[in-house]
Amino acid sequence: MAQTARVTVGLCVKNCQATVEDAVTSVVKQTYPAESIEVLVVDGKSRDGTIPIVEKCLNCASLEARFFSENLGLGSARQTVVDNASGVYVVWVDGDMVIPEDFIRKQVEFMETHPSVGIGKGRYGVNSKDRLVAKLENMEFLINYSHVGETDSKTLGTSGCIYRLEAIKQAGGFDPNFKGVGEDMDAEYRVREKGWKLHITNAYFFEKRRETWKGLWDEYFWHGYGWTSLLNKNRDMVNIVKLLPPVAVAVEFTRVPRAYSLTHQKAALLLPLHYLFKRVAWFLGFMKSRRQ
Repeated sequence: MAQTARVTVGLCVKNCQATVEDAVTSVVKQTYPAESIEVLVVDGKSRDGTIPIVEKCLNCASLEARFFSENLGLGSARQTVVDNASGVYVVWVDGDMVIPEDFIRKQVEFMETHPSVGIGKGRYGVNSKDRLVAKLENMEFLINYSHVGETDSKTLGTSGCIYRLEAIKQAGGFDPNFKGVGEDMDAEYRVREKGWKLHITNAYFFEKRRETWKGLWDEYFWHGYGWTSLLNKNRDMVNIVKLLPPVAVAVEFTRVPRAYSLTHQKAALLLPLHYLFKRVAWFLGFMKSRRQ
């Protein structure tokens, strides 16, 4: 690249002291020029040691960093990053993620050579040392995002994504009315509507998954509960039928061979059970939100 594009790293965190040090350290170790990176930290009023850990990691680095504090939900937190970003691109790093040293460089190089792409998502890496629940969850995401190229059907989320700041601003930014999940799907939908393409890139990143069945249940119950906001805003954005437990499990059986071919792990045979478990949690959370 003739000129190094400025990158904003958006780090939205809340009560993640167990994992956030690895996340921030992975940002600090990037091979991308430090003078071209700024880190915007938005804390959701953490009640643990999250922010002291983040401050310690960034104070020992040469990266420009700014801190914000709010507790209005993910939509507001991500929009705070967009409103204050000075980069050409925003790379989203969550408190439970780890990005390889060349991640930002690869993501920026991709976006620089694909000017019609508004959002580029890296692929999920798998940690062989994960416990069973985390391993199954990683397999699921590995299958979903194993194909590099343009996508017009998958939900990319923000984890491991690079956003072209121009694209997300043109789409109106993130909706601050989203308190829980769904702010990313809503933003992607509007970015697509503005004519920007969404791609899965060849950059890898790692996400630390829930290691217990209870943790997985709580996560997907929360996801289901949060989907009401998406439906209320735009019913065309989601297909609830595909997420109903019987339909979801039937589809999952067809994905077992793919999971095994990618990982060569017999645990792939448990994917239908794993998927049924979390979809029941999601469905119950969704039904609870609809009754309220």
